[in-house]
Amino acid sequence: MNSRVFAPTNPAEADLPGSGRLAGLVRRVERGFDAACGEADNPLRQLGALGFQLFWLVSLTGAYLYIFYDTSVSGAWTSVERLTVDQWWAGGVMRSLHRYASDAFALVIAAHVLRELAYGRFRHFRWYTWLTGVPTLWLAAASGVIGYWLVWDELAQFVGVAVTEWFGALPGFGPALVRNFIAESAMSDRFFSLLVFLHIGVPLVLLLAMWVHIQRLARARTVTSRAVGGWTFAALLALSLAAPVVSLPAADLSRVPANVPIDWFYLAPLPAIYAVSPEAVWAAAAALTVLLGAVPWLGRRTPPPPPAKVDPDHCNGCTRCFVDCPYSAITMAPHPSGRGEIAVVADDLCASCGICAGACPSSTPFRSRQRLVSGIDLPDREVGDLRDALGSALARSTAEGASPLVLFCCQRGAGLGPDEDAGRADGVLAFGLPCAGMLPPSFVEYALRHGAAGVMVATCPGEDCEFRLGVQWTAERLRGEREPYLRASVDRARLRTVAAAREERAGLRRALQAFRQELSAPGADAPGAEASQRNRREST
Repeated sequence: MNSRVFAPTNPAEADLPGSGRLAGLVRRVERGFDAACGEADNPLRQLGALGFQLFWLVSLTGAYLYIFYDTSVSGAWTSVERLTVDQWWAGGVMRSLHRYASDAFALVIAAHVLRELAYGRFRHFRWYTWLTGVPTLWLAAASGVIGYWLVWDELAQFVGVAVTEWFGALPGFGPALVRNFIAESAMSDRFFSLLVFLHIGVPLVLLLAMWVHIQRLARARTVTSRAVGGWTFAALLALSLAAPVVSLPAADLSRVPANVPIDWFYLAPLPAIYAVSPEAVWAAAAALTVLLGAVPWLGRRTPPPPPAKVDPDHCNGCTRCFVDCPYSAITMAPHPSGRGEIAVVADDLCASCGICAGACPSSTPFRSRQRLVSGIDLPDREVGDLRDALGSALARSTAEGASPLVLFCCQRGAGLGPDEDAGRADGVLAFGLPCAGMLPPSFVEYALRHGAAGVMVATCPGEDCEFRLGVQWTAERLRGEREPYLRASVDRARLRTVAAAREERAGLRRALQAFRQELSAPGADAPGAEASQRNRREST
């Protein structure tokens, strides 16, 4: 018996986000870290959360340094030097942690941008999250540059002159701005008070931008696993002890430093000012900003799938879809009937993942209505169509005296391959879903009652879910930990879940074969046609 497919188990690779060569390279690197660290503790899968934790580490160490900082021309360098040398065991370590955590923050931001770009997570409903992330790049860079200026050593002197020359190229500034910051008589204690104010104020604006950046993500992850957080701190602390950060000689505006080391994480544009021109660096910075901001609207664009729709006659206001939506696309409003509430979908926020349909209590296939209508559903792949396809396929199988395996698989995961290859998996009825989270748990019981030998649910790897929470919600529903539950009476021995990434199609086939052999082993309780017919009568 050949597979029958409710929806393509794998859409065309070109239509899937993150299917290019860059995505493949990033995915291979992540798989390598998975092998070394374990998927749950892979730092590359927690870059956003790691960025938040590094921000707080930078803030806490910076607060300690501020306690001892002297905001005066004569005292700035001296106070930093005293903190570094006389209090090396505390202040010196804090300064080194502050510096290295700041560099790590910049590196993590860059890696996060590259990963999201490679996986194509910027189009359609994700445009807002991508666009609001662009300003954080410049705010982080500005914070770092101001921090170097505060030390007021020879590197700070170079930074001050380079930055003022850079801004001096803008209309309305001019050479006078540079003269104000390279003349000894122009420097004042007020200037360092202003720098401290900026070094506190800009990171606060950065924190606000980071908060705005995650506003459309429900349950946004801002804390890493303990292992990632612990090992990151341990690595930064070890680096701080092994290579303490020290100051260069104090700034002397009467002479120009011949050579200064550059922190390429934050100060890379400054040498370019002298290598080319300030105007060229401004043009490059502006072009990069515009290019990053325009990414969601560049290149070949596929139309977004239709958003979820609510049926007022079948929505009882239970709020399950509201709670489970990964992107805060659902709100609750008064029901048009005047009784209770109804779910309302914001079309521009909807990911069309179907997780809401999987959460809806009206999505049970055991409803006796001829046509299954769910309270919330995807217009182009309704739960009712899934029940019809599953019921018809199982009816044909049992009529032929066969007990097939039923596979519900995420289209972003392994699947069984394109439609023309699906028939190679003999004895399997495959049903592709936009996300495994769309599967109502009752469909597992429905399939087993109607003649399936077993049911396998294939998800993406837990930390690789295209829609963030689909794998987690699916696992919790099948374990009976989250509504809607898979009933305790269902035989768990005939249910398997497997995590299989897009490149692991062969692994999924092996898992299906092993499951089939396990169910066929002597003593296994496989349903026959007679039992299937009895269960079907009971269910109706």
